Amino acid sequence: MKTKGYAALKVNYIAAVAGVDKKMIYTYFGGIDGLIDEYILTQDYWSKATSDTVMPVIEDGGREFVKGMLTSQYDYVFKNKEAQKLLLWRLSESRKSLKKMTDIQEENGEFIFKYITDPNFGESSDEFRSVMAIMVSGLYYLNMYASLNGDVFCGINLNTSEGREKIKKAVSFVTDACYDNLQDTK
Repeated sequence: MKTKGYAALKVNYIAAVAGVDKKMIYTYFGGIDGLIDEYILTQDYWSKATSDTVMPVIEDGGREFVKGMLTSQYDYVFKNKEAQKLLLWRLSESRKSLKKMTDIQEENGEFIFKYITDPNFGESSDEFRSVMAIMVSGLYYLNMYASLNGDVFCGINLNTSEGREKIKKAVSFVTDACYDNLQDTK
């Protein structure tokens, strides 16, 4: 994946690079899909955000937690070229293992929403979820754009620490705006 991209993920090629008999891939992973499933889960930020690892103190309704998760995701994808390739792969091909990754992300996201942010937003929780959908996908896009197409987006150099900090400040601003304007008033 790192050197040749997802198109090269074939049992014979992987076995040759790993220096093992291809039967080992079938024995330990059930085939290429099982191996890819394992690999995908090691690279995806949101699949790692399980209920065991994300139960924060939520006295602020999850405000600081949300900011931290979004900026951590932004940094993770920026530094992890394989994660970027997985995101592109997921957009360009329908595959069972990629669908599984998406399902795990959604389950983990649902946990975060249901137990951390929804209680804070009440009837406005759908609006908050909509903003988060834009934020998560936008952060993915900015990282992939900076990695593949260029440095500057909307006049901000996404490959400099100064530019990245501007994006993080915007994440904080939008999150604060949600918490200040969408909170349940009950």
